Amino acid sequence: MATALNQANTDIPSSEELIERARAMIPALAARARKTTADRRIPDETIAEMQAAGFFRILQPKRWGGYEMHPNVFFEVQKLLAEGCMSTGWVYGVVGGHPYELALFHDAAQQEVWGKDDTTLISSSYQPVGKVERAEGGFYLSGRWGFSSGSEHCPWVLLGAMIPPAKEGDAPDMRTFLLPRSDYVIEDAWHVFGLQGTGSQDIVVDRAFVPEHRTHKAIDGFMCTNPGQAENSAPLFCLPWAQLFVRLVSTAALGGAKAATKGAIEIMKTRISTNTGKASKADPLLQNAIARAWSEIDEMEVVLRRNFDAMIAHAEAGEAIPMDKRTLFRFQSGSVVRRCAALVDGLLPLLGGRAVYMSSPVVQPWLDLHAARAHVANDPNNFGPDVVNVLMGEQPGFMFL
Repeated sequence: MATALNQANTDIPSSEELIERARAMIPALAARARKTTADRRIPDETIAEMQAAGFFRILQPKRWGGYEMHPNVFFEVQKLLAEGCMSTGWVYGVVGGHPYELALFHDAAQQEVWGKDDTTLISSSYQPVGKVERAEGGFYLSGRWGFSSGSEHCPWVLLGAMIPPAKEGDAPDMRTFLLPRSDYVIEDAWHVFGLQGTGSQDIVVDRAFVPEHRTHKAIDGFMCTNPGQAENSAPLFCLPWAQLFVRLVSTAALGGAKAATKGAIEIMKTRISTNTGKASKADPLLQNAIARAWSEIDEMEVVLRRNFDAMIAHAEAGEAIPMDKRTLFRFQSGSVVRRCAALVDGLLPLLGGRAVYMSSPVVQPWLDLHAARAHVANDPNNFGPDVVNVLMGEQPGFMFL
């Protein structure tokens, strides 16, 4: 999976080496998964191991010690981590993707976060729920945001908000605001049925000043005209930010679905129905459900890998990504979690009573997949109309593409 994006720096590990490091972590993550769920947070040792493995540097600019690798390397690592523990894969996807967005901010913001420590991590909540007041040189931001995955491991946060128009009739300005831990409080609110280990707590801000350079305009992410591209000029950073973001919150589902399918196989190997005396491994319905899950996971992986290969090819050629591709790729990413959840739904009724215990290798991934469905980026119904509008020669109605 080596690409032109990472050939210059010989200190950068190969994509194959990073992927094998992730694969080697699966047993340890699986062994910690129950405690991760019970504690409702990723263990510090897991974060430390991912740091040591270089996983958080995959999408980070080289000028900050990063690897600037093809996004498909990042997603392969994420899928493997999620196979060991879907909460861990989810947190890695979100937190590990933020170095990419920070690279799109003004250089002054990058200096503030990475100037003293280029391993600094950032959490987020992009819900545009904040209250914004205009001020000299920036804005005052207030509000409460939910779902900030991995926030307890991060000294900075990215928060979404709409800036009211300066003139009546103008469109509001959607931005992401970057704040240090001294400007917000983390409140324990994460009591959920799945993805418990993500520690997706609430962020509370009480009228914190955010300078202009610590904001990122959604329109710049859409148009690929981000201020950070002046310093971070590699083709990698010419992709639409939303195309990357939506994959950060869908890809863990592929690892979770694969873990559930492998778990179903383990149950099937030895299960004999106490009612019928029949062996599950001879059940054609179960065999076909497993085959269907394995096949569809593979199909989704192939399509999603193709999509980023296509986008990188456009970026390396200095071309804009056609809107028909952007809308289609967005819809395909948004469909992943629901498809994975449905595949595991199809396995559970065929595995008998053994599958309903919390000790079952299928139950936690199943719960995690259904929790992941709640993310707005994982609802394909929000994005199907844009695919059709573009096919009809009209403009998409949604900017998050």
